[in-house]
Amino acid sequence: MKICVAGGAGYIGSHTVKELLNDGFEVLVLDDFSTGRRELLTGGDIKEIDLRDAEAVLRVLRNDEIGAVLHFASLIQVGESYKNPHRYYTHNCLTSFNLLGAMAAAGVRRLIFSSSAAVYGIPEHTPIREDHPLKPENPYGMTKKMVEDILPDYRRAYGIESITLRYFNAAGADPGGRLGEMHDPETHLIPNILLSLLGNKKELRVFGNDFDTKDGTAVRDYIHVTDLAKAHVLALKQLIREPMSQTLNLGAGKGYSVLEVIRKAEEVTGKQITFTPMPRRKGDVPVLLASKERAASVLGWKPALSSLDRIIETAWNWHTSRP
Repeated sequence: MKICVAGGAGYIGSHTVKELLNDGFEVLVLDDFSTGRRELLTGGDIKEIDLRDAEAVLRVLRNDEIGAVLHFASLIQVGESYKNPHRYYTHNCLTSFNLLGAMAAAGVRRLIFSSSAAVYGIPEHTPIREDHPLKPENPYGMTKKMVEDILPDYRRAYGIESITLRYFNAAGADPGGRLGEMHDPETHLIPNILLSLLGNKKELRVFGNDFDTKDGTAVRDYIHVTDLAKAHVLALKQLIREPMSQTLNLGAGKGYSVLEVIRKAEEVTGKQITFTPMPRRKGDVPVLLASKERAASVLGWKPALSSLDRIIETAWNWHTSRP
């Protein structure tokens, strides 16, 4: 079966392409390479295409025998979404509308949608279950919720079955060293810590030291990117076996504060880390922690690489192996 991976040259998309190929699937990658990286692609048929071009998307899905779509294509920077919400609503929603419209027209009936824990907003309780109220605090999270909200209508009208995967904090790198995180600019904590050690980032900034947590810094649930990728393959196989509409958290179910991550990075790398405390960023919440029981029950998914040691070790190996 040929699988269309929209945004397959990005961080999580490229790791998922690798897992799909390893599992024997034929892969078609669609990416405009505005943020995706060709060097992260390990195979498959690659087509450079702007998913905001509805006619181009429809031509691809009609001309290729596609069995399912995995949709990763998205702008992802929360801070930027505050500054330029129009760009985020236009891009993230339009690309999704075009993919869904083309799927309906081409008769493609399976979708794995890349969502985010940002749809929850400020948690009313932790760990966060999938039935937690959705109250996004930023335009990025709102775009993910908007797409989630329309999926039931596309199921009813066009028969498109979907599994929505809500990520918590993706981190780490391919244990084989072939793939890693290459955002520009980089906004995620762990790569910024490691880049500061390598001299590729002038200053490591820690945002917020007055949260209601044990050390005052924000607590997050870190999930290894390879565990995320494997969850997508499991979700795809489940959708092939059994049509369904389902929403699942993908997290490790364990939280670490920013200071705990920094201390662990010092332990793994053997280097001392200096940082500059900064005020909280708009929309930051004290704790985000996933309930992972539903993903385990529905998919049989169990994170295997998501200890903080392993996440930092694989990321460090990736960054130190590159010029």
